[in-house]
Amino acid sequence: MNHPALSRRRLVGTVLAASAANCSKALGANDRLRVANIGCGRRGLLKELIQVKDAVNIEIAAVCDTWRQKREKAAADVKEFTGADPFQTAHFAEVLARKDIDAVVIGTPDHLHCAMLIEAIKAGKDVYVEKPLAMNMRELIRAYDAVKHSDRIVQMGTQMRSYPNSVGARKAIAAGELGKILKVEQVRNGYSPYWMSYGGSAFQGQKPEEADVDWKAFLGDRKARPFDPAQYQGWYGFREFSRGPHTNLMVHFIDMVHYATSTGPPGRVVALGGIYRWKNEFTNPDSVEVALEYPEGFLVRYCTVFGTGAGNYAKWFGTRGTLDARNLSPSQKWVVSGQGSGEPDRVTGEVEIVPVDTVPHMQNFLECVRTRQQPIAPIEAGYAHSVAVIMADEALTTGRRMVYDPARREVHPG
Repeated sequence: MNHPALSRRRLVGTVLAASAANCSKALGANDRLRVANIGCGRRGLLKELIQVKDAVNIEIAAVCDTWRQKREKAAADVKEFTGADPFQTAHFAEVLARKDIDAVVIGTPDHLHCAMLIEAIKAGKDVYVEKPLAMNMRELIRAYDAVKHSDRIVQMGTQMRSYPNSVGARKAIAAGELGKILKVEQVRNGYSPYWMSYGGSAFQGQKPEEADVDWKAFLGDRKARPFDPAQYQGWYGFREFSRGPHTNLMVHFIDMVHYATSTGPPGRVVALGGIYRWKNEFTNPDSVEVALEYPEGFLVRYCTVFGTGAGNYAKWFGTRGTLDARNLSPSQKWVVSGQGSGEPDRVTGEVEIVPVDTVPHMQNFLECVRTRQQPIAPIEAGYAHSVAVIMADEALTTGRRMVYDPARREVHPG
């Protein structure tokens, strides 16, 4: 499970030395990058590293996870596919203190993302960090500023930007094929919440034991409490560690909206939702409906209902027609048509989005570590998607419309 340790006390002294060493290290095209996987859970980031290891000449030098069995399984996978034994630890700080680690890939619970990103930046590491970047504006601003005040490469884990269809759609929208964008919608349902099957197929049904877990490291800055295996393994379903589908599923969609339309955060957001179907120990809503308004003059709607898997779709609506993105699936054709338009220049017939050749999201990050170019999902993307999901969560929990003030970097009722 992806719960690496975070102890600020362990970082003092050792990290400062590592930072100086890493910041001064220049990597050539033939130099092997040494990468650490922080959090070895079901998200599959280790698998992605293994898949691109030869294309980008990397060594998976370390694996870090607070659940011993997952850490050992990750190390065994690295050994199987690379022939080398990686360094193993439950403590994130031990990875940051290693001078031979060039980059870290963070796939931990949501409440640890910003803190780990900040400490990794201080240690001079380049960072791939999972979404959503932040759970509140305070930690978001701290993380964003830490990255902007450094020379580190940071890639957000919103991998939809690297889909060939996504890049093709961005080009089509920029070329005016849809005319002016008026509305974007996604409905993403499922019979049961994703947090009810957490742990991945290899660990399904396995209950973590306290002796095998660094519980304190998992909690991070959350209030101390006795070990709770349900919270540990099913953290996605608890509001302390994650916020629900409007932050974990909507974040991919909203980042795609930002990418395709070249826009920033929304201006106003409202939301409704609650626990309608799955009434159990989990505290996150199983159903949400979010409406977002953008300064450029278009609306965005996102909806998830857990209890039915029916009705999934994703569409862009413009003055010249509609883009059917087929629920943003990378494997299906996305189609532009004149559906809904009464304009003289509306789209005639159906036109398939032309996919644009891309490299895998992880590969893009590692190539940018070498070239020092900005990746396809830089820190600005993480900031924008985080503002959107934070506004959605604040609107949901307060019952009020939330407004974003970009000058003050504040979210407030309005």
